[in-house]
Amino acid sequence: MTTSEFPEWAQQARAGVRFDWGSAGARALGPHSAALVVVDVLSFTTTVSVAVDAGTAVLPYPWRDGNAAEFAAAHDAELAVGRRAMSEQHPWSLSAAALRRAPVPRRLVLPSPNGSAISAAVTGIPVIAACLRNASAVGAWIAGQGWGTEQQPVAVIAAGEHWPGRHGLRPAVEDWLGAAAVLSALAGHGSGPLSPEALAAQAGYDGIGDVRAIIRDCASGRELAAGGFGDDVAVAIELETSTVVPVLVDGAFIDGSKQRDGRKDAVHA
Repeated sequence: MTTSEFPEWAQQARAGVRFDWGSAGARALGPHSAALVVVDVLSFTTTVSVAVDAGTAVLPYPWRDGNAAEFAAAHDAELAVGRRAMSEQHPWSLSAAALRRAPVPRRLVLPSPNGSAISAAVTGIPVIAACLRNASAVGAWIAGQGWGTEQQPVAVIAAGEHWPGRHGLRPAVEDWLGAAAVLSALAGHGSGPLSPEALAAQAGYDGIGDVRAIIRDCASGRELAAGGFGDDVAVAIELETSTVVPVLVDGAFIDGSKQRDGRKDAVHA
């Protein structure tokens, strides 16, 4: 990433907590942040939280890369396949529900088209995976590192989806809500000031009502349910049930709450 790729007005300067969308948002805010939070509720960061809960280190990897198997072998890791490609030999996938039923691997390569791609592309700063299961834990941990100030700003990135057959970003309500839950948690710990973008998301989340019902009935929730993966939606709406803070350390998400110094150790190399 280069600091000159985006103009100054896009960087949400003078805010301690910032919010944007997709890989472009990560590239705009990342170079000016002390840490970056990726939110991909359906399903990458939810699946990461489930895996890290179980003690698995998760290696993000670009979606549909032909070298994924070789990458997994080189890193002594199992490879997650597409939801419909699971088998007895390959029981791991992006499905959080299926991952719970599978044997627990020590290390798992987890490709995805959105959250994983963003996580793998950000360098030089800690990257944290957040979802609706662990938003409060993530907010508390970040505040405990001393981040979320004007001097040490935090960027929260909603991954979003892609329109079928198109390359354009589809802002996804589940990622907006997951990101806003983190923003609300950060605000509750005194982080800030929040940028206008972050403030608007936080205010909407705090007054939105039944988050579970919204996720079940949103476009992405309906898509997964129609494809036979409604159990993944159910896992994604286990609000605040996880205390793990998946942080990218040496290319793998592990529980950052067990790291002595997130500022020193939690860096994607």
